[in-house]
Amino acid sequence: MADQINDEHLRLAEAALFVSGRALSLEEVAKVLGVASLGYVKRLMDELTRSYEAGNGALTLANIGSKYTLAVKPAYASKVSELAGAPEISKGALRILAYIGRNEPVMQNSIVKAFGSSTYDYMKELQEKEFVTAQRKGRTKRIETTQKFREYFNI
Repeated sequence: MADQINDEHLRLAEAALFVSGRALSLEEVAKVLGVASLGYVKRLMDELTRSYEAGNGALTLANIGSKYTLAVKPAYASKVSELAGAPEISKGALRILAYIGRNEPVMQNSIVKAFGSSTYDYMKELQEKEFVTAQRKGRTKRIETTQKFREYFNI
């Protein structure tokens, strides 16, 4: 029975993705479902993805890095984008992210020189939202964009 996907779990995972309005990790979905097996949750999310792909609706289940989110299919996104709420990233963080995207890999100290000390707060935001990674290199960090960045901005 543990190998079989529970329909109630499918509906609950879908509801969690809808209500959260953000990408959820397998761990977060597992907590909502009250299950411990991440393998089961992964199979459940794969089944939900197949269900959306097979349907003819306007939504899809997108896999961003190791997280899942409900998204509007590209064919409809441009037609409804003006209705979208506030962006996921603050304006200052977006400026820094654009700089990183153009110059990657880039050292954090060069970003601070270009944008000032507020860079540290924006870098924290970008790392928390998994748009960039930072690897320590001496007294600074080497900053690079992630797969989530490329998928989010269709690069």
